[in-house]
Amino acid sequence: MLKVLDASALLVYLEKEPSYEKVKELFVHASETEKNILMTAVNWGEVFYILVRDYGLEKAEEIQKIIDTFPIELVPADYVLAKQAALYKARKKLPYADCFSAALAKLRKAELVTCDKDFKAVEGEIKIAWV
Repeated sequence: MLKVLDASALLVYLEKEPSYEKVKELFVHASETEKNILMTAVNWGEVFYILVRDYGLEKAEEIQKIIDTFPIELVPADYVLAKQAALYKARKKLPYADCFSAALAKLRKAELVTCDKDFKAVEGEIKIAWV
């Protein structure tokens, strides 16, 4: 099944938090099958701003170069994606950036990979892989 990566899951991997191994397995599987994991540009931006905030711009850019080697396909926020994200924001208690991950999972009929409990708000509408 196609996977969508939320910012929280990528941060778990980068910080080697408890669910690190689960995310690592997803990356290994994606590399072996040559099926990239999708991530919206908005959620990638969320990761990048957190890295800049926590480590400074220079270190964040070094980490970005590492992330660029991961089997992740960045999906731009076009009209259709932004509209679905806006609908989630209007109807659910979900932070706006998270609405983009949920919207991409819905539109692509994919499984959202996350550890962010905010996504319980859309659990009945999209498939979620909790890490």
